[in-house]
Amino acid sequence: MRVLQVMAGAAHGGAEAFFTRLVTGLGRAGLNQRAVIRSDTRRTTMLRDSGIDVAEESFGGLFDWRTQRRLRQHIETYDPDLVLTWMNRATRHCPRIEPAKRRFVYAARLGGYYNLKYYERCDHLIANTEDIGAYIKEEGWPPSRVHVLANFVSPGTLPPLERSTQATPDQAPLVLALGRFHRNKAFDILIDAIAKLPDAYLWLAGEGPLRRSLENLAAGKGIGDRIRFLGWHDEVSALFAGADVMVCPSRVEPFGNVVVEAWAHNVPVIAARATGPAALIKDGSDGLLVPCEDSTALAAAIRRVTEDADLAASLTRAGYARFQQDFAENVVIEKYLELFDYLVRDRNETDPMRPRQRSP
Repeated sequence: MRVLQVMAGAAHGGAEAFFTRLVTGLGRAGLNQRAVIRSDTRRTTMLRDSGIDVAEESFGGLFDWRTQRRLRQHIETYDPDLVLTWMNRATRHCPRIEPAKRRFVYAARLGGYYNLKYYERCDHLIANTEDIGAYIKEEGWPPSRVHVLANFVSPGTLPPLERSTQATPDQAPLVLALGRFHRNKAFDILIDAIAKLPDAYLWLAGEGPLRRSLENLAAGKGIGDRIRFLGWHDEVSALFAGADVMVCPSRVEPFGNVVVEAWAHNVPVIAARATGPAALIKDGSDGLLVPCEDSTALAAAIRRVTEDADLAASLTRAGYARFQQDFAENVVIEKYLELFDYLVRDRNETDPMRPRQRSP
């Protein structure tokens, strides 16, 4: 089987990071793939170092006809059994080929509640949460053409990042948060919570348009000396290894990769009740949930976890068990391979004029 993966994402982001993990994981499992991505030296290098065939295209605005022509050429030369586009921009650039003339199954992967007008030409949609899958069906998609497959993460093996490198006392409660500096992530609420915890330090790993305003907010609250802005990290295991608790304070979070990453790294989790974390976490068992935009409740939850070693250990054990059961790489990769096989086989069985034999 040949799969053409098309991603036009940003330089950083949860979906973009999972794209890289999934493509390389499928490659390790033996799947023949070509990845077509927006020009990005770092991502291209990571994929090629993993043995993936990579092509870079511009994926520009509405008048970027070249990318659509180039994608048509990739389809003609690579001759995929399945084309999988990621999110709106990549899907919009996919060339219009009439279903009767297509020699491939066309699927798209959604990690949010996107406008489905971009996906009308797709045969199937893949959501990464049950709630997104339900949204797609409510918008009129037949249930047989909607599939739900979770993200996976890989547990890290790096030693902890030395606190001394970030001017952080060894005995101070250390809170970790990761993500794009965007309003949806609600890092302003987390900074307000840290202001209510005089001994706690915060490591914020990420980048985005709100960095300067978050730095100013921390300074204005007089806690700039207890918050470290670490920039974007492709390898986060050293950060998790040194943290006492991971917090996901998001206002809007369709899934919550950071929750699963914390579980995989044996770090207790606290999250706001955004859709994704609320669906993932069993409150009081494998994590703690607090109301969205409630810095007082968030501060109280951080205090509970950092002051109660038994609670922290219990949350950690249950979270790691959830990771192993539902979000380990081998579990999710197997489900993707099964789905790809089903989609292609079903297409061939329902339209016997399309199957073809390739030379080995």
